[in-house]
Amino acid sequence: METADFLDTLEREGRLLAAAAGEAGTGARVPSCPSWRVRDLLRHTGVVHRWAAAFVADAYPSPRPMGDPPDLDGDALVDWYRDSHRSLVRTLAQAPADVACWTFHPAPLPSPSPLAFWARRQAHETAVHRFDAETARGGTPAPIAAEFAVDGIDELLRGFHARARSRVRTARPRLLRIRAEGAKDVAGGGDALWTVRLSDGPPVTERNPPTGAAPDAGTDARTHADAELAGPADRMYLALWNRVPVPRVTGDASLAALWRETSAIV
Repeated sequence: METADFLDTLEREGRLLAAAAGEAGTGARVPSCPSWRVRDLLRHTGVVHRWAAAFVADAYPSPRPMGDPPDLDGDALVDWYRDSHRSLVRTLAQAPADVACWTFHPAPLPSPSPLAFWARRQAHETAVHRFDAETARGGTPAPIAAEFAVDGIDELLRGFHARARSRVRTARPRLLRIRAEGAKDVAGGGDALWTVRLSDGPPVTERNPPTGAAPDAGTDARTHADAELAGPADRMYLALWNRVPVPRVTGDASLAALWRETSAIV
């Protein structure tokens, strides 16, 4: 996916999030995040939008804290979120392609740049929280495209959990396979696959097969996994963000429990 694709997705997902939040009401519980109500969801996502936009707008080169949410609720809070989202989309759309600013994880991109990083990160941030808002509203959530879901799984595994702060660790080396069914792998073959090497350090994840390899490359690594988490790409995307259960677990089920208990982003 290209930066323009992520911007289109971000624009759409933010509008859907605001609409669902408005329909649910800010006091509604968020079933996919049981400790939250919709007001918490809006305050969090709006603050993240403004934080991200400021790095790009100011070409800011180092980390800085997020701001505080406003003391708003009800329709006023929904409107504040809409304004936060519109400002983010506008900032990213108008930014120069070569803007230099801080980013915070190493997940590869087809055209790596700070602008591409923030468009991608905010598209996925918003898509996951749009799902949260729709669980609060009730009814059938909007679909998540397979290509976007695969990209989000890759960002999570090779970005967030490549960082030293990932808590997904095991006392002895283990091998976890992630399978997104019905989505093309990097060689254009069948299911999208990842091999996650677990240890007492941060997870190390590889796409299978490696870029440029034949579709059957990496078979040994996939065959000898201690456990596999598998399901349709959109469900695996949500499952790995701990929004829905993993559709299917084979092998050592304790690794699925380990993911659920330790993979929350901190």
